[in-house]
Amino acid sequence: MTAVVIDVQRTDDRRDVIHRAVEALAGGNLVVFPTETVYGLAASALDAEAVEKLIRIKNRPAGQPLTLAVKSAEDALDYVPDLCPLGRRLARRCWPGPVTLVFDAQHPESLLSQLPDSVRQATVPEATVGLRVPAHPLILDVMRIMTGPLVLTSANQSGEPEATTAEAAFKSLGEDVELVLNEGKCQFGKASSVVKVDRQGVAMLREGVVSRASLKRLTNLMIVLVCTGNTCRSPMAQALCKRQLATRLGCDDDELEEHGVVVTSAGIAASEGGHPSREAIEILRERGIDLSNHRS
Repeated sequence: MTAVVIDVQRTDDRRDVIHRAVEALAGGNLVVFPTETVYGLAASALDAEAVEKLIRIKNRPAGQPLTLAVKSAEDALDYVPDLCPLGRRLARRCWPGPVTLVFDAQHPESLLSQLPDSVRQATVPEATVGLRVPAHPLILDVMRIMTGPLVLTSANQSGEPEATTAEAAFKSLGEDVELVLNEGKCQFGKASSVVKVDRQGVAMLREGVVSRASLKRLTNLMIVLVCTGNTCRSPMAQALCKRQLATRLGCDDDELEEHGVVVTSAGIAASEGGHPSREAIEILRERGIDLSNHRS
């Protein structure tokens, strides 16, 4: 069997591409997807034979856990119900995005228990599971229709360079997959960062798109003080908050970030013709409120 290659950028009906991918996965076949990092090889995590085929054609060494791709940070709670506050913070800030988060996976109510035994062994070999929400609309649209998560790995033979184009993925795996979705070169062209998270903190297992320095900033507790303006009250509150926190932590105000805390201020109104603060726009946009064209 030779894979069918679809040029997504030239298709007239993107919905048809999505449904063809869903049908292929539901039928026990493998699909190559573009992601923001590298091209990925996916199988339904509910299909033991498909996952075994994925492992076989990758020539993946035994004992290397496979990643589960899930729909959202909220969806991750089905698989890690006791997700710690730091884990929730990183999931919220990193997903969708180029970070695989590894969590303890021993909760009795986890949906991981509903995966086939061989799939569970391949994804949770040592009581931890790697979860990721790729930042690419195509695979996200497919997952929204699929029942259950996807097993996702890079679309290349083990030991080969990761495929950053559909052509490279096809050359490596094209004889063994059902469908290759071609959407050009990947945004980053580099693997995701892999980060272990537990109640003791975080550990970078593999530095990929997100650097160690960026990860440190992402783990920080952020306190944002917001008022209707941004000329006096919120900056004053910011300064007072920083002083009290620094006193409690025994450090200078400008050393708070080194202690894992960022304090900032924002406003949602401005003088005539002005804009709200950038911080307010970004914070509210995350909550589905677009203030980019707001004027007071």
